[in-house]
Amino acid sequence: MKYARRFVAGTLAAGALALSLTGCGDSVDPTERMGRKTTEARATPSPSGAASPSATGEGPAAPADEAYKKWGLAGPLRYAPKPAVKPQIPPVKAGRVQVIDRIPVPADDKVVFLTFDDGAEKNPEFLKMAADLKLPISMFLTDNIASSDYGHFEKLRDNGSGSTINNHTLTHPNLRTLSFEAQKKEICGQQERLEKRFGTKPTRFRPPYGNYNDDTLRAAHECGISQLLLWRVSMQINNFQYAEGSALKPGDIVLAHFRGPSELKGATEIQMATRMLQRIQEQGYRIGRLEDYL
Repeated sequence: MKYARRFVAGTLAAGALALSLTGCGDSVDPTERMGRKTTEARATPSPSGAASPSATGEGPAAPADEAYKKWGLAGPLRYAPKPAVKPQIPPVKAGRVQVIDRIPVPADDKVVFLTFDDGAEKNPEFLKMAADLKLPISMFLTDNIASSDYGHFEKLRDNGSGSTINNHTLTHPNLRTLSFEAQKKEICGQQERLEKRFGTKPTRFRPPYGNYNDDTLRAAHECGISQLLLWRVSMQINNFQYAEGSALKPGDIVLAHFRGPSELKGATEIQMATRMLQRIQEQGYRIGRLEDYL
């Protein structure tokens, strides 16, 4: 019971941290607006060895042996297999959804998870990169941002990586400023749009800016959502920014965005993603498929 209370308290605290960690839709590096420098990851030797793809049929296939060279990595990425037993996530009050900001894996299980939000940038080169490397990406799409080319994200979902499409509202509002009914319209409305376009309703949701309240948890539940996903680490243009400490921690959910040069100060989505993967390698982490752990 004490663990459950600590877990819920931690996840609610993460919601407050989320805006400072890279609120979705920012047009500049959020750390400038915060008035403090992004904390860079401490480098450790890059791991060696071939990729270990998920053992599930839904998980990613193995990337080509030389794919890492093509995309500027020092060595092959390492992938975590599907765990034999999923981590125990404490249940929540009836009529609410679970709030998760880090996957509770063992302290020695150096695995992190990739999530991308919004859907503004639709770079065909990123499709090639994600397919070549078999990156398992959990996508959280906003309708008025991503719907101009949902086919782009369908290709990303169907490239053999085990990537998924999830809910990020219709119009990307700060949900805490809305009534229960208005929040439900944003969440349920995107559920319907995604089901119509992709064939199924997602069961996972991320609130814009990481902002939510109890109405959000109730509305999401009524829309068929089971889990609200936050994060503890965000990818900026060149480096990670951490909610705590100065390095990745086992089970970290990493937030990135589908963004292009206009929002990345001239950097491309490919360059940002490459730096993100390099930082993961430098710290000796594997990449897991989020859905395999939930």
